[in-house]
Amino acid sequence: MPTAGSADVTRLLSAWGRGDRAALDELLPTVYSELRGLAARHLRHERPDHTLQTTALVNEAYLRLVGQRRRNLRDRAHFFALAAQVMRRILVDHARRRRAGKRGAGQEVLPLGASVAIASDVDVVALDDALVRLASVDARQSRIVELRFFGGLSVDQTSNVIGVSPATVKRDWAAARAWLYREIANRHRHAC
Repeated sequence: MPTAGSADVTRLLSAWGRGDRAALDELLPTVYSELRGLAARHLRHERPDHTLQTTALVNEAYLRLVGQRRRNLRDRAHFFALAAQVMRRILVDHARRRRAGKRGAGQEVLPLGASVAIASDVDVVALDDALVRLASVDARQSRIVELRFFGGLSVDQTSNVIGVSPATVKRDWAAARAWLYREIANRHRHAC
């Protein structure tokens, strides 16, 4: 299935923002394959026996998107940024429930590898906690990590969503990765 044209997605998002529920119903099939790709990218970072499957993640994200108040999303990049944010929240909630059920055993692991320049495996809850702490220090850097890593957006797409130059995105991306590396490494050392 080819990716949805930006003009079609923008038109449907605009109609949804004005309260047209039919536009949202038309939007899902238009972007479904891209949402599945986004969900698959998220789940590739999860442990192999993760109980949440791609289709379930897409469906849950869709239900949460529909349940939110209408959003003023300018374009396709904004929509996928929101979808990535919702999927991240679903996975973190899932990991927290699993951790609570096992009293800390069986942590959800998210390999960050070179893309975020953090040790090979990071607990998804620890990463989420670190991103929340980063947001209190620098909200834009936290948002850039969310868009780039979780949303899979390019530097230019991230620049468009946030409204800053690509050079600023690159600079903040590098600073955020370094901050997260230190934060997670320090927390891990103190937990051992």
